[in-house]
Amino acid sequence: MNRRLSWRVWLPFAIIGGFLILTIALAWMLFVRVESSVSPDPVSIANASLSNMQEQNRLTVFSASYNATVTTTLTKLGLSARKTLIMPGSVRYELDLAKLEADNVRWNADDNTLYVEIPAIEIARPEVQIDRIQTYDDGGLLMALTDAENVIDQANRKKGVEELARQAQNPVQLRLAREAARRAVRHNFAVPLQAAGVEAKIDAFFPYERSRYSERWDYSRPIRAVLAEQQKEREGAQ
Repeated sequence: MNRRLSWRVWLPFAIIGGFLILTIALAWMLFVRVESSVSPDPVSIANASLSNMQEQNRLTVFSASYNATVTTTLTKLGLSARKTLIMPGSVRYELDLAKLEADNVRWNADDNTLYVEIPAIEIARPEVQIDRIQTYDDGGLLMALTDAENVIDQANRKKGVEELARQAQNPVQLRLAREAARRAVRHNFAVPLQAAGVEAKIDAFFPYERSRYSERWDYSRPIRAVLAEQQKEREGAQ
C-alpha cells in the first residue's frame, strides 16, 4: 500500500522531470541550429568579397610621374640636325582583378587566416602630358630644306614613351606598387569580415612569393572547396 502511494506521489514529478529534460534538449538543439545559421561564415563572406572585386575588373593601386629626356640626330645630304625632347608622363600600376579566382583564395580555420594570391602587377601604357613637353633644337639647314624635323619629332616621341615605360620598371616604384596592392586587397576582404564581427587575418602575396607560402598554402583550403562541402552538408540535412 505504501509502495503504491509512494509511486502515485512520485509519478507526476517523474513525468514533469522527463518533460523538462526533453524540452531542454529540444531547446538546446534549436539554439545550436539557429546559432549556426545566424553565425557569420568567413568563407561565404570572403567569396562575396571576391565576386565584388572581380566585378571591378581593373584596379589602379599606384601611380607615379616620370620625365623622359631623349635626343635624336639625323644626318642627310651631308648635313645634320639634332633635337632634344623632354617628355613628362605618368604611369598607372594596376591589378587585373578578373584574374583573381576562387582557387587563389584559401581559408585556414586553424589560425583564422585568409590567404590570397594576388595577380602580378601590370604597368599601363604611359600617359604623356602633352602640354608640358619641351623641345630644344640646333636649327640648321637640314630642318629648313627637308622633313628632317618631322622625322626627328616622331623618333623622339617614340623614344620618350619607351623611356617612360623603362623608368616605370624601377624596383623602388614596383615595390611601392606591390605594397599598395597588398593593402587594397587586404582592405577589400577585411572590411566585410570586420562588419560581420569576424576576426580574421588577411595574408596577401604575389606569385613570385609562392615558395614562402607553400606550407601554409598546402594546409589551407580553397574557398571553392569549402563552399561546395557546405552546400553538400545542407543538402544532406534536408
